Amino acid sequence: MPDPHMPDLMDIYPVAEKAPEKIRTPTGKPLSALTVEAVLAGEITPQDIAITPEALHLQADVARAAGRHTLVHNFERAADLVNVPQHVILETYELLRPGRAPDARTLLAQADMLRREYGAAHVATMIEEAASVYERRGLFQKRY
Repeated sequence: MPDPHMPDLMDIYPVAEKAPEKIRTPTGKPLSALTVEAVLAGEITPQDIAITPEALHLQADVARAAGRHTLVHNFERAADLVNVPQHVILETYELLRPGRAPDARTLLAQADMLRREYGAAHVATMIEEAASVYERRGLFQKRY
């Protein structure tokens, strides 16, 4: 049953068109400030066009309202990863490839580090689930 105190999130989709005031850049600029003219004038930096965890959480809320639960989880994990350094993301990706992590303990340690150092709880939970599946399916054995 919909919450009568919560606006229908489907009414703001797509957010950039119907509710652009809800989106801000990582530097605090409103979405309306991102124009070609502003780019040409040097007023927009690469940091201004990066996604924010807040924007991804808003997208997750819209997906939740639409009943798209898999998409909700994807947006939540993406929001977790915004502030994780790229080298840590690549290290984690490499560990998740079958046959790369030597054991479940290695994946669980990576999940713990992501949760503790970056607050990436959704990603950590996914890695913990992967460790369990990999163990059950024998995916820790070197394949090549």
